[in-house]
Parts: sequence; structure tokens; C-alpha cells
Amino acid sequence: MRAAVVRSFGGPEAVEVVPVDVPEPDARQVRIKVAAATLNPVDAITREGVFGGEGGQTGLGWDVAGTVEAVGADAAWSVGDEVVALQPGMAKPVGTHAEYVVVDTDAVAAAPATADAVAASTLPLNALTAAQALDLLELTPGRSLLVTGAAGAVGGFAVQLAAHRGIEVTALARQDDEELVRSLGAAGFVAADSEPAADGSYDAVLDAAVLGEAALARVRDGGAYAGVIPPARPASVRGVRTTAVQVGADGARLAELVRLVDEGVLTLRVAETFALDDAAKAHARLAEGGVRGRLVLVP
Repeated sequence: MRAAVVRSFGGPEAVEVVPVDVPEPDARQVRIKVAAATLNPVDAITREGVFGGEGGQTGLGWDVAGTVEAVGADAAWSVGDEVVALQPGMAKPVGTHAEYVVVDTDAVAAAPATADAVAASTLPLNALTAAQALDLLELTPGRSLLVTGAAGAVGGFAVQLAAHRGIEVTALARQDDEELVRSLGAAGFVAADSEPAADGSYDAVLDAAVLGEAALARVRDGGAYAGVIPPARPASVRGVRTTAVQVGADGARLAELVRLVDEGVLTLRVAETFALDDAAKAHARLAEGGVRGRLVLVP
């Protein structure tokens, strides 16, 4: 089969599509024939070597939508099931940017009934990150939340999930994204280049834009901050509790998010699709910036 990998770290040109062995599932695993796999910023920084490595081959891709093609002895799925899944990890020889991928059975959920595979592939990593980050904040209905990077994939899901929980959401994004983030459920809007209030204005912030201390400054004394990159979490000040999500595969939680897609609560946004063989071109497009929605690879 073919898979997109890097064998030397660098820019988009470092991405290669190479032949690799078709993986075999262990007892509690399934093999998925990939119909679509999302390209995320984590793939770009993996490609650049931000997470390190000693050379060799590093596979790319965390999200997958496709069809169960083989199952291990104790897998809870059947051949032919249409599914979505998350395969986390920065140091793996083959990721989801491939024709086939093996994942643990408890990382899998049935695919949305209301979306095709391309759209469905944008759900696992970004929606799980948003949901797990919101859990860390422990907000109750009526509390106020600022979401930075609200027009992005994680931020957009965070706005929708928080609004669905009855949280008062304000979106921080570029001025020309105001209409978009309000359509996702943001009750308030703050332009990304605005100055924070001196005393903080929100019970909590979900910092999808990785602004760090600048986002922390917008939280009231004793509030809460949740980041999306653990090493970038700012130190606590003014009694603000700071945390950061380390996203984990969770098939049961992913199934809840799929249900919200089918109920119209969550919006799946695809910016553009690329053939797997054009993975380097997709990385180049991501590097240009300004993408609203996700880029998706199709084998």
C-alpha cells in the first residue's frame, strides 16, 4: 500500500508517498480501508521535526474515516462497518495518511449518517481536542468562556460544544471571521488584535490559538485556562488554574460527537481535498495559511 511519510524533517517537500506493508490488526484492533484522512497542523510540525526523532520513517495523519476491512479476535467491529477513528502519536512509522491503517478497537466510532467520509474525517482529532479541553475547564451553564482561534477547526468545535452546554461563549478571531464564528454559536465577538481588559473579563479561556499569556490575561482572577499544547501552557497567575489537553483516543466520546453531528449541533468544515499522492501539495497549502476548514487527503 501507499503511505505519506517523512524520512528527513523539513518543509512540505519533505513529504513522500512510499510503498509500505499493509498492517495486520492484533486481537483488539481493526484495520480500516481509508476513505479520507485530515491534514492537521500537528502533521506539519511533525514533518518539521518539532517533536524530534532519530531519523528513519515517521508516518503522518491522526484522523481517519473509512471502512473496517479486517478485525482482530476481540475487536468489537465487523468487516464492512463505516467508521471514524483517531490514531494519536507523533512517532509512528505509518499514520492515517495511507491506504490502510490499524487502530485500537476502542478508538473507533460509527461514522456519521449525515456526512460523507471526507467531511467525517475532520471530526476525530479536532472535536475530541475541543471536548476534552472543555472538560478540563469544568464550566457550568451560564458561565463565560472565551475561545481563541474560534474560526479554526478546534476553536470552531469548542464554540459549538460550549454553546450547546449553555455556556456564554465569546469568540476571538480575525475581524473578517466574525460572521462565521457567530454562525457557530458565539454570543460575543472580540477581534484578535484587540487589547485585553485590565482585570480580565471571562470565567475561562480555551486557547485554541496558542496565545499563552495573552489569552491568560483575559481571564478573571481565580478563573481557568485550557490550552491545546501542553508545553505551551502558561504559568498560573492571579489564582487562574492553567491546564492543557493531551488529546486521547476515546471511541465512546467520539460516538457522542458523531451523534451531535447527526443532530446538527456540530458543523464539519472541509476547505479542500487532495489525492494522497499530492500530500506534499496539501502541506504546502496548509503552510500558506488562511485555511478555513480542514484539508483532506483521499487515497
